[in-house]
Amino acid sequence: MLTIKNLTKAHAGRTLFTEAELVINWGERMALVGPNGAGKSTLFRMIMGEDSPDEGEIQRDEYATIGYLPQEAGDPSDRSVLEIAMSINPEMRSAIRTMAECEAREDHASEAYAHAVDTYTANDGYRLEAKAKRILKGLAFRDEDFHRPAREMSGGWVMRAHMAQLLAAEPDLLMLDEPTNHLDLMSLLWLRRYLKNYPGAILMISHDRDFMDELVEAVCDIENAQLVRYTGNYSTFLELKEQRYELLLAAWRNQQREIEHFEAFIDRFRSVASKAAQVQSRVKQLEKIKRIEKPRPTRKVFKFIFPQPPRSTQRVIELEHVSQSYGGRRIYTDLNLLVERGQRIVLVGPNGAGKSTLLKILAGVAPIDGGKRTVGTATRIGYFSQMRSENLTPNFTVLEEIMKADPELREEEARGVLGSFLFRRLDVEKRVEVLSGGEKSRLSLVKFLVNPPNLLLMDEPTTHLDLMSVEALSQALKRYEGTLVFISHDVHFIRALAEKTLHIDHGALTSYAGGYDYYLEKSGVLNEGETP
Repeated sequence: MLTIKNLTKAHAGRTLFTEAELVINWGERMALVGPNGAGKSTLFRMIMGEDSPDEGEIQRDEYATIGYLPQEAGDPSDRSVLEIAMSINPEMRSAIRTMAECEAREDHASEAYAHAVDTYTANDGYRLEAKAKRILKGLAFRDEDFHRPAREMSGGWVMRAHMAQLLAAEPDLLMLDEPTNHLDLMSLLWLRRYLKNYPGAILMISHDRDFMDELVEAVCDIENAQLVRYTGNYSTFLELKEQRYELLLAAWRNQQREIEHFEAFIDRFRSVASKAAQVQSRVKQLEKIKRIEKPRPTRKVFKFIFPQPPRSTQRVIELEHVSQSYGGRRIYTDLNLLVERGQRIVLVGPNGAGKSTLLKILAGVAPIDGGKRTVGTATRIGYFSQMRSENLTPNFTVLEEIMKADPELREEEARGVLGSFLFRRLDVEKRVEVLSGGEKSRLSLVKFLVNPPNLLLMDEPTTHLDLMSVEALSQALKRYEGTLVFISHDVHFIRALAEKTLHIDHGALTSYAGGYDYYLEKSGVLNEGETP
């Protein structure tokens, strides 16, 4: 379906690809992985024809259709959610509006109505509309959202509408750049199940390990400006990549010994006339050797032992008969919740159910209308919200910000943990005020790790993290001895940490005395068809 040959590409003075090659077959499911800045999104743009290689070519089957979901959606203009999902052309859009106007007037006999119905039918509108609505519902849109102008919605919801458009169109190759970024856990489960039965090929960029493990059968790794293909899912890829590194390292060492042997012979007998022929032979052999570049070690998760928080009382925080409204809408009525020492609780439920609001109530940043919020006498709360930068000092450097958070931390340790969260050598000297939103998010996260409270409230902490950073955070929180309440749509992260699950929907809390898999089993989410 897609063949990449001798691809060479440089960007901003940096070589991303050098004579790289790759073949994607019909119906194949592949993940494209590599460190941030390796060229994943650039490769996607070149496949789509939005960018071009410096050398080499990308050959597409002339009959193959390709659909691309970028990380950010474009201007939704005045189109409704349903119009975006149905990928409607102007002719179809006019027909739909004429039909709606005539039906509102009960004018079913007019020529305009008949012409509009003919146009709609000729474009397979009834089948496409039903399919688009089913996909939109799976992505958590409500019936009343279908005809809302997309410009009234957040960027995340517009992205979902564009995802529905691609799924409804069913291109032969579906290219997804971070498709789970804007999804809640329920929508993610639906999408994962939908893609398992997708008839075409899939090429995805994702930082969601579980999502890739469930879906892909091959992984393409961008390594040393090459495209290296591995067979298997992401977990298998990690094992094979480590094995490949060991083999390459052994080959490099053997070659180095061979080169050293030749060079030693040449240096020793260069001036000996009787050995001239042998020396010349060794020189030619040395020139013919195709040098193996020393392989870079596979990136390891940085293991940082951060200080443990002071011990809290058994009853860390409690909500009794709490009621809370937002914008005139009642979120909670008679909410009761007790969080005890050492618990690891994940909050799950559809978007808008009140998960983030509950964290804000626990953190004390969202005032309650009624009821009682009781904080334990020894409880020290840390709230990691989706607005990450509020607790940072703009004129501090990244390193100064971390050293301030824990004065006993050695600079070497601070640099190590910062590196694990994507802050390279020069990055630690940047001032906080010039950091991007993602960098501020990661810096706030590191501050929590080096000086943790004994009640940690975290809202989507893995956003802006790559796979290794997510693993580093997961391992750090596994060793954390305090109490943890968090929201995440990263299933691998949830599985690693959650020991209790709270499902929230329409202000009602349902408690499950187990982690993610226990919740799935007891709630019946996976048995509810296509819309969990």
